[in-house]
Formats: sequence, C-alpha cells, structure tokens
Amino acid sequence: MAIVGIGVDVVDLARFSDVVDRTPGIIDRLFTKAEQIGVEGQQLPLVSLAGRFAIKEAVAKALGAPVGMAWHDCEVSNGGPPRISVSGSVAKVSQEQGVTNWHVSLSHDGPVAIAYVIAEKV
Repeated sequence: MAIVGIGVDVVDLARFSDVVDRTPGIIDRLFTKAEQIGVEGQQLPLVSLAGRFAIKEAVAKALGAPVGMAWHDCEVSNGGPPRISVSGSVAKVSQEQGVTNWHVSLSHDGPVAIAYVIAEKV
C-alpha cells in the first residue's frame, strides 16, 4: 500500500453560513440531494453541510486539486463514519492516480469543521 495524496480542509462555520446566505442555490451546486438529507429524512443543518464541504475540499487536495472536478462527483455518505463515493470527474482522476481506498476523518469543534483525507493505492 502507498499513499497517493493527503488532503486537509478547515471550514469556518460563520463564513460558510454567510456564503450560503449570499449565494442562492449554492447548496444544490455543492451537494447532491442525498447529501443534503439526513438518515431520518430531514434537511441537514449547516454545520453538517460545512463538514461535508470540508471533506470534498480535502479529497480535491489529496488528488492534487486537478482542474475540472465536479462537486457532485464526490458524494459523502449519510449515517455512520464519513465515507465517500466517487464518480465522473473525481473517479477519472482517482483512477488515473491509482487510488483504491479512501480514509476520511471529520471533526467539528466550536466554530470550525475540519476534514482529513488520505488517498491510498494498493
């Protein structure tokens, strides 16, 4: 096993909230419908969405932040520990780099969410 890349991202919750307030439709541009809804069918709070955004940014960084990656092509799972599934542009870049496994860690503390992602190949 070898590490292909490591990504980390920190999201300030107040700043994320301001962006959502100022930019109509940003939630739909960043997240799939499935990512926006919790396991019990309710709309996720902004703190949860900020964490998911941090994961997506960390995935991009782990892949070297290639141009043209689509937000919906990296989907964060509902329920349990954070997991991602990739498709389209993210799957293409991952495949080109030989990524076979993703390791994802997410934490919220006070006004920030932080995500750490390791892209690994076997």
